[in-house]
Amino acid sequence: MKIYLIRHGQTDWNVEHRPQGKADIELNRKGEEQARIVAKEKLNNTKIDLIICSPLKRAKRTAEIINTDRNIPIIYDERISERDFGEFEGKTIDEIKNETKFQGFWNYEYNIQYKKAENIQKFFNRVYEFLDETKEKYRDKNILLVAHGGVSVPVICYFKGIPKEENLIKMGIKNCEVKEFEIKA
Repeated sequence: MKIYLIRHGQTDWNVEHRPQGKADIELNRKGEEQARIVAKEKLNNTKIDLIICSPLKRAKRTAEIINTDRNIPIIYDERISERDFGEFEGKTIDEIKNETKFQGFWNYEYNIQYKKAENIQKFFNRVYEFLDETKEKYRDKNILLVAHGGVSVPVICYFKGIPKEENLIKMGIKNCEVKEFEIKA
């Protein structure tokens, strides 16, 4: 079994360095082009049996573009939607830094609970539960996960372990970057 993980294409909020979280932001033109390029250059000859996608528009559109002319079944799963950034959502990184101690937001050991934002360990548990179920349910399939930069962090940690870093978001993947993981039977 192989799991391919891709982050959605670029959005205007990515360009503006605004955490999107659960905000349902569309891809911009460059994001759509990134999805077309990755479909042709990186995934064109890749055997994919099933696409599991975040239900947020930016991920859905990326999956649709990748699936053009392929007709692969797509399942939408809320568990791989982006982390809820709560009070930080939509603000620039500079605005967030001026307002609160955001640096602990991506520290697994600190596990800080903010006013509205999803805490990191609950977020990881949500993604890990999804991955455990996917491994069991689709063990003989190659799966493409179309998700988010934040979601890429627990997915990578699931396969490689959680490092003792303060800021795990540094592990996140770029727009339309693809990571491959293999699960031996």
